[in-house]
Amino acid sequence: MFRLNRLTDYAVVVMSQMAMRGGETRSAQQISEDTGVPLPTVAKLLNLLGRAKLVTSQRGATGGYTLSAEPEAITVAQIIQAMEGPIALTACVDGAVDSCDAEAFCPMRGNWNKVNGAIRAALTSVSLAEMMAFPPAFEVAPGVTDAVRDKAGPRSPAPKQ
Repeated sequence: MFRLNRLTDYAVVVMSQMAMRGGETRSAQQISEDTGVPLPTVAKLLNLLGRAKLVTSQRGATGGYTLSAEPEAITVAQIIQAMEGPIALTACVDGAVDSCDAEAFCPMRGNWNKVNGAIRAALTSVSLAEMMAFPPAFEVAPGVTDAVRDKAGPRSPAPKQ
């Protein structure tokens, strides 16, 4: 199964919380309280995100952390790479840090690059701002009859935009 680790998920949560505060400088403690992510984990995330230049830190009494760019300019791919390294599905794709012992005679050699490139492109096309957007309210699928819709019960009103 292809799955992102928990720290990467928390990184998106932390960066989303920072983005919701605009350009406001926030301490690790404040971010931890706002997100519910434990302080040691937030500190680790901010360190990794700082190394990747996705967040900026300021020292001093009024110091803290801010995003290095607008949420629309930060991609999910950048966050993943900051937390997990290069996006590489297998050891034989371009950019992989591992090597494969069978690479020289493997019939799949180079073919995974197309798949890896598609995944990288998809992750690059989604911004932090888009990750912060609330999903649309539940809607009944087109073609569902009124009788089925009535049995489903009352619907909550769609959120105002």
